[in-house]
Amino acid sequence: MSYQEKNITVSLVSHLLIVVYYLVNLFQMQQAGGLVSTKIFSLWAVVIVGAIIVNIIGSILTNILLSIVHAIKTRSEQVENFIEDERDKLIGLKGSKVSHIAFSIGVLIAMLTFAFGQPPLVMFSLLILASIVGEIIGDLSQLYLYRKGF
Repeated sequence: MSYQEKNITVSLVSHLLIVVYYLVNLFQMQQAGGLVSTKIFSLWAVVIVGAIIVNIIGSILTNILLSIVHAIKTRSEQVENFIEDERDKLIGLKGSKVSHIAFSIGVLIAMLTFAFGQPPLVMFSLLILASIVGEIIGDLSQLYLYRKGF
């Protein structure tokens, strides 16, 4: 597994953890009597800040652990170079494209729920969910392209 694949895997796992946390809290809120604006706003803040922090910390820890494992395997103090070539950039761009398409479909669905009479909190909750799901789909497409051998 290449360096980029490992970083994408870390990003995928962190996004999956965030979406599970978000959905569990959203369903608990719905079971408790509906969406309450103060609770939902705090949940959005936790999810957005959590996604940023978890991705940054996950990437840093992955890089540190990969460097330690590389040093143990090669028994040298030489730092491993993590180089990104054109293939990696193309895969990243294709993953971003898929992510944006998935997010756009999620935005359309969120707007349709509002147009069909759902409360605005439902629409905004779906927008947050669409952004996380779009990132997950983008990460999965990048992993697929790396495995395919693009």
